[in-house]
Amino acid sequence: MDTILIVDDDPGFRKLLETILKGEGYQVEGAGSVADARLAGARRKFDLVISDLKLPDGDGIQVLRWWKENWPDTPLLMITAFGSVATAVEAMKLGAADYLSKPLASPDELRLLVRRALDQRQLTEQCSLLREEEARRFSCGDLIAADPKMVRLLELARKVAPTNASVMITGESGTGKEVIARCIHRNSQRAERVFVAVNCAALSPTLIESELFGHEKGAFTGAVAQHQGRFERAHGGTLFLDEIGELDTNLQAKLLRVLQERTFERVGGTRQITVDVRVIAASNRVLRERVAAAGFREDLFYRLNTFPIEIPPLRDRTSDIPELARFFLDRAARSFGKPPLKLSPEGEQVLLAYNWPGNVRELENVMERMAILCDETIEPDDLPVTGSGPARPVLFKEIERQAIIDALDANDGNRTRTAKQLGISLRTLQYRLKDYGITPSRGDTPG
Repeated sequence: MDTILIVDDDPGFRKLLETILKGEGYQVEGAGSVADARLAGARRKFDLVISDLKLPDGDGIQVLRWWKENWPDTPLLMITAFGSVATAVEAMKLGAADYLSKPLASPDELRLLVRRALDQRQLTEQCSLLREEEARRFSCGDLIAADPKMVRLLELARKVAPTNASVMITGESGTGKEVIARCIHRNSQRAERVFVAVNCAALSPTLIESELFGHEKGAFTGAVAQHQGRFERAHGGTLFLDEIGELDTNLQAKLLRVLQERTFERVGGTRQITVDVRVIAASNRVLRERVAAAGFREDLFYRLNTFPIEIPPLRDRTSDIPELARFFLDRAARSFGKPPLKLSPEGEQVLLAYNWPGNVRELENVMERMAILCDETIEPDDLPVTGSGPARPVLFKEIERQAIIDALDANDGNRTRTAKQLGISLRTLQYRLKDYGITPSRGDTPG
């Protein structure tokens, strides 16, 4: 139900407008001054404001400016007395949606202007959502996937994308589950509609039901207005339910019903709402184990798990690491206004050896830190992950260690000439000497 605020110091005229609009099913409030209008706007958001131009403590322009500053998406209709059309036109230049003559020519004039303003608001909101979604979309074609495991995963995503099948994406935290979900949406028949994401673990059990299914006014303390849930917002598009395993059993039952029947009621409501939504769920927990332990409904699991996709952890797709690192490094450098940075071969080896418990998200954070701290080339001792992860193969380490010792001997312990002979930087050589516990026996000179 759309909500409308009428600002007019004439009680009779205000009552007339309220009666007409309530008859059309709108929820209407009244205010008699600029101050009262601001108080009403501070309490809640309205879908439309209708304000008289002349008010006892100011004018409608002040109301308009306050609303544009605090609720810029809310349209405002200006009420003007006969002969004040020029002022109304000026108000429209400042952002008013339209103007209404006083006295009212006919109820139909009011109905038409209100409906037109509300329709325009809804269109603007839809365009805004689509633009927001376009900015956040991630094409599968741009996804970095050099590792064979990820290539196979993307092939699965491409095959399921054009269908309406429910998809269950599993993987450790930070592996990119939402990226894959957006990729599927981008390549689906719903690509021009919204992608709505909700993290089920980020909301308390008392809030998640209202967030998913919406609520009616008065459904609980603080429910001062009707609220659309994520399912309604995602109508025609895709709903991504991250950390689905965190839902309690009561909500699991309601979610199963929505998936089966495509209908639900808002919290505190009785009206059946029908939606057309594709659901993509994700979890970093092994839901099969939760099903076995009776912590997750088996029937819901199989309904969501129509098409399972498991994302491997970064440590199991190491061939993606160098390209991902360079991608994140380049993006961060541009974001911080810095010249392009390079990752040295030795630095790359450190990244390959690290275990990456935080997966792609951790790699992205490390590269952003490097873009802040470094100016040209990222060397091993720049990286905060040097001491973690599995060691390099013993054979490689022994060959590299002996090559450094032989070069030092050939250059009488001169580290600058040794680094040049080995084709590495002095900084990298110093890192290797420390890593391998090598102390030059002759000269031990830095230059």
